[in-house]
Amino acid sequence: MSKTLCASLFTIAFLAPPVFAQEAADTVAPEAATQAATAAAQIAKDINQPVAAKTWMVAAANPHAAEAGARVLRAGGTAADAMVAVQSVLGLVEPQSSGLGGGAFLVWYDAASGQITTLDGRETAPLAATPRLFQDDAGEPLKFFDAVVGGRSVGTPGTPALMEAAHRRWGRANWGGLFDDAITLAEDGFAVSPRLAGLVADDAERLSRFPATAAYFLPDGAPLKAGSTLKNPAYAQTLRAIAHRGSRAFYTGRIAEGIVDTVQGAPGNPGVLNSLDLALYQVKERPAVCAEYRAHDVCGMGPPSSGALTVGQILGQLDGFDLAGLGPDSPEAWRLIGDASRQAFADRGRYMADSDFVPVPVKGLVDPAYLSERATALEPGARLEEVAPGNPAFDHALLWADDQSIEFPSTSHISIVDADGNALSMTTTIENGFGSRLMAPGGFLLNNELTDFSFRTHSDGVPIANRVEPGKRPRSSMAPTIVLRDGKPVLVVGSPGGSRIIGYVASTIIAHLDWGMDVQAAVSLPHAVNRFGTYDLEAGTTATNLQAPLEAMGYEVNLRDLTSGLHAISIGDTLIGGADPRREGIALGD
Repeated sequence: MSKTLCASLFTIAFLAPPVFAQEAADTVAPEAATQAATAAAQIAKDINQPVAAKTWMVAAANPHAAEAGARVLRAGGTAADAMVAVQSVLGLVEPQSSGLGGGAFLVWYDAASGQITTLDGRETAPLAATPRLFQDDAGEPLKFFDAVVGGRSVGTPGTPALMEAAHRRWGRANWGGLFDDAITLAEDGFAVSPRLAGLVADDAERLSRFPATAAYFLPDGAPLKAGSTLKNPAYAQTLRAIAHRGSRAFYTGRIAEGIVDTVQGAPGNPGVLNSLDLALYQVKERPAVCAEYRAHDVCGMGPPSSGALTVGQILGQLDGFDLAGLGPDSPEAWRLIGDASRQAFADRGRYMADSDFVPVPVKGLVDPAYLSERATALEPGARLEEVAPGNPAFDHALLWADDQSIEFPSTSHISIVDADGNALSMTTTIENGFGSRLMAPGGFLLNNELTDFSFRTHSDGVPIANRVEPGKRPRSSMAPTIVLRDGKPVLVVGSPGGSRIIGYVASTIIAHLDWGMDVQAAVSLPHAVNRFGTYDLEAGTTATNLQAPLEAMGYEVNLRDLTSGLHAISIGDTLIGGADPRREGIALGD
């Protein structure tokens, strides 16, 4: 790119925010336009300014992936088409977070019908899994990484089937062509990002345990270096097979056999996934969960995700409080948000799991009357001493013990709005960073999603809803969200981050709706998250100013890194996009 063009983009970013990234390149060739838009978007992110667009927008966790989606949208593709391209590239350039070997939840707003649809591409427990999958011979839970690393933790992947299901419903571009960018990058190579290099170095010991994984991430015995060129011809071959034959190329035949052999042959910790599990996998359409907040409908994925329910519970409890008047720097505002979150997490631990296996009181959990009653506990002006699950209206017995599952942050999020006004919010994952650490022969990592189940099956003789069962989908915190006003979408948002996803998404919605922040400011807002009583404040940010007043209220406070990966698009007269400064993603639009 010329120095003159770079200088022009820099000037636009400073003098005319929010940045209309594409306008800087309207008169140049399409590929140069893409590069120019990427440069402008990166400058905007660096100075904490949003990117604006008139027609379409994509926000994703890596510039290569965002560019792939932008090319599809620029050519007239839908948000579903663009998602396929974005996900295919993410699985290559950000393999630690998502990919073909994982699963995802997708929320879709259809502009033609005005309907919200949610698709469940979550991984499933193998049919041979038993409730004691993650227990030792004495019936005690395994240590987390003893369960994660190897084949035991691998569930049946759902992402390839979800990509195809979304394209069949809402796509119009040629299926095979949507993989072109990822195939080219896999064959020609891409520059390893500093983030990927750092994560490989941090996890080198676990990655070194399996020869195929070590050969890819630790060439010559040393971790990948930032800026080095990484190629993955096996991944290109896998994508070509899916491009030609659809997802059946993944779930049957050579690719499926390679997955099963890798899982069952994992040294020291083999798994039970087999070919029948892959052949039987199905994406499921689920009823959307919507909660009321400030005259908006906050809609997302229901069980087996706890995301929409718990975000909705937090917001529903806060609906009667003047957060706008308190403002984002108010310790009292964060007391309210934190204790609402604690109560929502108490309900989450008791009631939320795969609704195909256990009854979940979905309507009762987000009923405004129930949430208003729960909110009365927030009134006194001091932290809640005791937090317990509530009693939502339900027509089944509620004899469940509190969950004991562990969730570690990884994952990725994609937000897209296309030229027709369709909106897509999709959170995608292989669970822990680098998943099970097993690399399938097809050039992709396999998930460790089964460790999202509770390792214990019962507590004091009472069954735990999120226990392991054959064919069951583990509970998730992923919270892909579309916020509507008067039936029209106004915000598309989501994040990675384990169970803290819920807090990240809820506070971003509050920042945008209550505190009037644009989406870039909202996703950049320093994090303060309270799930179980301890307040996590983002180290090195202004959130640490809350430490003393929160401690004075009686909270235990922990300063730590909180590496969300929020991607948000607000929808009005223009599209305004924001990408989390904590990761390497960008928003691109036209």
